[in-house]
Amino acid sequence: DELDLTDKNREAMFALPPEKKWQIYCSKKKEQEDPNKLATSWPDYYIDRINSMAAMQTLYAFDEEETEMKNKIVEDLKTALRTQPMRFVTRFIELDGLSCLLNFLKSMDYETSESRIHTSVIGCIKALMNNSQGRAHVLAHPESINIISQSLRTENIKTKIAVLEILGAVCLVPDGHKKVLQAMLHYQVYAAERTRFQSLLNELDRSMGRYRDEVNLKTAIMSFINAVLNAGAGEDNLEFRLHLRYEFLMLGIQPVIDKLRGHENATLDRHLDFFEMVRNEDDLELAKRFDLIHIDTKSASQMFELIKKRLKHTDAYPYLLSILQHCLQMPYKRNGGNFQQWQLLDRILQQIVLQDERGDDPDIAPLENFNVKNIIKMLVNENEVKQWRDQAEKFRKGEWILCACIGRNCSQFIHRASELGTTFPFADILCIAVLITEGHCQDSQTLFSFSCSHYTSLLELTEFISFPPPPPPPPGGPLALSSSHMSENLPPLPPPLPFSSCPPPPAPPPPPGGPPPPPGAPPFFSMGVPPPSTASFTTGPTLKKKSIPQPSHPLKSFNWAKLSEERIHGTIWNEIDDLKAFKVLDLEDFEKMFSAYQRHQVGVNSSIPFLLSVLSEKHNTDCFPSLLKYMQKEMGSTEDLYLSTRKVKELSVIDGRRAQNCVILLSKLKLSNEEIRQAILKMDEQEDLAKDMLEQLLKFVPEKSDTDLLEEHKHEIERMARADRFLFEMSRIDHYQQRLQALFFKKKFPERLAEAKPKVEAILLASKELIRSKRLRQLLEVVLAFGNYMNKGQRGSAYGFKVSSLNKIADTKSSIDRNITLLHYLIMIFEKNYPDILDIQSELQHLPEAAKV
Repeated sequence: DELDLTDKNREAMFALPPEKKWQIYCSKKKEQEDPNKLATSWPDYYIDRINSMAAMQTLYAFDEEETEMKNKIVEDLKTALRTQPMRFVTRFIELDGLSCLLNFLKSMDYETSESRIHTSVIGCIKALMNNSQGRAHVLAHPESINIISQSLRTENIKTKIAVLEILGAVCLVPDGHKKVLQAMLHYQVYAAERTRFQSLLNELDRSMGRYRDEVNLKTAIMSFINAVLNAGAGEDNLEFRLHLRYEFLMLGIQPVIDKLRGHENATLDRHLDFFEMVRNEDDLELAKRFDLIHIDTKSASQMFELIKKRLKHTDAYPYLLSILQHCLQMPYKRNGGNFQQWQLLDRILQQIVLQDERGDDPDIAPLENFNVKNIIKMLVNENEVKQWRDQAEKFRKGEWILCACIGRNCSQFIHRASELGTTFPFADILCIAVLITEGHCQDSQTLFSFSCSHYTSLLELTEFISFPPPPPPPPGGPLALSSSHMSENLPPLPPPLPFSSCPPPPAPPPPPGGPPPPPGAPPFFSMGVPPPSTASFTTGPTLKKKSIPQPSHPLKSFNWAKLSEERIHGTIWNEIDDLKAFKVLDLEDFEKMFSAYQRHQVGVNSSIPFLLSVLSEKHNTDCFPSLLKYMQKEMGSTEDLYLSTRKVKELSVIDGRRAQNCVILLSKLKLSNEEIRQAILKMDEQEDLAKDMLEQLLKFVPEKSDTDLLEEHKHEIERMARADRFLFEMSRIDHYQQRLQALFFKKKFPERLAEAKPKVEAILLASKELIRSKRLRQLLEVVLAFGNYMNKGQRGSAYGFKVSSLNKIADTKSSIDRNITLLHYLIMIFEKNYPDILDIQSELQHLPEAAKV
């Protein structure tokens, strides 16, 4: 399991003799116990280093030593992912190492993207995908393939080849083919291409660099094109293969293929042959549908005659004529400015041809959210649908309030009303809470007589709590309310709603002594609009709005990748109802376990500070004397109790490990947040921030996810933990990361200047040596002579050549012995006729040192 072997290799391993098994075991055991590899035997080390590199890569763009160090780290990670046991890969996945690599790719500057580091990072992802768990993790990431495709924009040939190999392999994985097509569409926008695959065709047609690298890149591109055409939906779908191949043919791939034949490379020719073989087979199959041998898809007249012949005596022929008649009426401009209308027709036809019976599209390019079967339903007026939905939501809220009013439990009513977002006067809620707390809710008379001098809307309160109306007070009393008066203000229940999941509550019995409500009374929430019919909601698979219970305080966030409603249809999520689980789960215990607040004291009621702030007001103190006396008796004076509850909780929404490291860094700085802020804004005039501290601060730049979480709780800044408040305050500084990088560059500059001086001197000395070297001139003369001798026509009679052409000398091989190249022959010529040239190094002594710069 640690080696992630396939079933076949596992059987071969078990079949080995015991001595061989013991030898393998001892070898692995020795590697694991090697003290020199303890630091690098876990992925934590590599992830931290790569995160640090991502934050500071722009500062080392021209530093060769730093570049070599970074490249070695990434290369070591690539080797570890390929050779370490399975637990290393598992740990790398658990620590979100893939996101670390992808973030590095997204934040690269130009110099890094053209360096070997870029190639090594792509190699790490490739090594991760060679593992079954790693491959599944990469494919499950919502943006991984898109980000990988962005690396095609580099000029580094090795990086391009590695990216194309990854994309070609993903095409062969279940559900991977469509991800690749989506990635190429993403790359079209990223690289500002006119059309998809345009850059690939340009690379295929362009001549570049060394012959070997050029052939390898063109072979990788053709391999990828064949994988895109024949994998996924292309395995058994002729229409899809023709659709994609037309796209390549419109970009001019056929003349490019004819040109590539001139390279005479066996591997490249094999991919070209496969492309043309499948194309010929598909063209023949398409022609058979029309009882022909060949169809010229470049001839509009021939294709029109075939369609006309096929539909002439069918019911579809009038519609063909109608299409042609309307095409004649399409707007026409000589400069082609109206091509978008024709492009729209083309995409609609592509969608009709490609879309299967379930409405799924094997290609995402033509039109998104275009379902042929449901297109008529999509024409319903969206404004009308929105109006009915809003009206339905109002009725649903009204039904819940009526359900709550039927019960006699006051707390249940307030809880349900708060869930619906309904606001009530604070006096209502506090009065009800005190009545229940002090046991005064035994009869309705107490409810109406309690605190009548401080509460004026008793009739409204009675309607909310739905207690029976009180008996009439004595004549002349301040509350001369009759039963009939109450019954007139209690409307009847609304009719049952067709879309409600809650059964309508039974009608309450009429109040004693009062007449029943009139039969023609209007509904409780009537607004002059009839209730919507169910037909108004059949425009598509609209999901039922969920009524999720709300927590009483903020909770930790769960960083998942949420599916949009459009992607739920047809998946297992369409059959899952999480509302059932809420009836079983202990949500109070869950809130305690995953609260965003970090509790430092236990046993103090969370509502006490709230009640104290209310009771401190004069009129509330007079109104609720018994509650205030009880709290002062049990828990001390009001001021002491308020002070003891001010810092009960500490808010922390940042990852625990990151927050802990941030606190350690801040403790070393020994500066307040304001002092750090001023130092950054004033470019550290007082030299408060050391160079190494700035390097550490760059590791704790607030990310967008951190900023979003902290912004949600900015009103609770006083309760934030130290690390959270630091990140929040730093995020308020404009261009915080750029300021840090500039400050670090400023402090690093003298050191880098001292390192650059000897390198500049080496380049100057080497340049002078090159200009003065007679042996170099003689060498170039010999090469120029041989070149003009070998080349005829336009490539001959040259007066000079680019120095980079010297790299291609070894590519020209002898026709007698393939092991001998033009380079070998030149050496023999120099030894025989120009022995002085062999001592060219004596004239270029500083060149090796300058080449390292």
